[in-house]
Amino acid sequence: MEFSIITIDHVQVAAPAGEEQVARNFYAEILGMQEIEKPEALKGRGGAWFEFGSRQLHVGVEEPFSPAKKAHPAFRIAGYEELKEHLSVNKIELKEDNSIPGVERFFVFDPFGNRLEFLK
Repeated sequence: MEFSIITIDHVQVAAPAGEEQVARNFYAEILGMQEIEKPEALKGRGGAWFEFGSRQLHVGVEEPFSPAKKAHPAFRIAGYEELKEHLSVNKIELKEDNSIPGVERFFVFDPFGNRLEFLK
């Protein structure tokens, strides 16, 4: 092959129209991602973009909306136990999963019902 995939640039999850503030509250305020400005050409589509490290998560508007209950982004976490406590304090339900030997992880659903995975 003359090419190779280097890394993931961003992941996208969907949300219903008009729910940008709900996305900001969850992804920026609760998860600590930094909201970044969408390119001018895409602002009219709605949604919101967030950055964490050198990666991005895009919340895009999808109509009709249907959450991703199986497909999901997975995030490796520094301060794994602290995140679990922080989510608990913010009344975000998490589901621990020990189905893969040697992998410590849990799942949550964002306010729109999209599945998110967090790994230690």
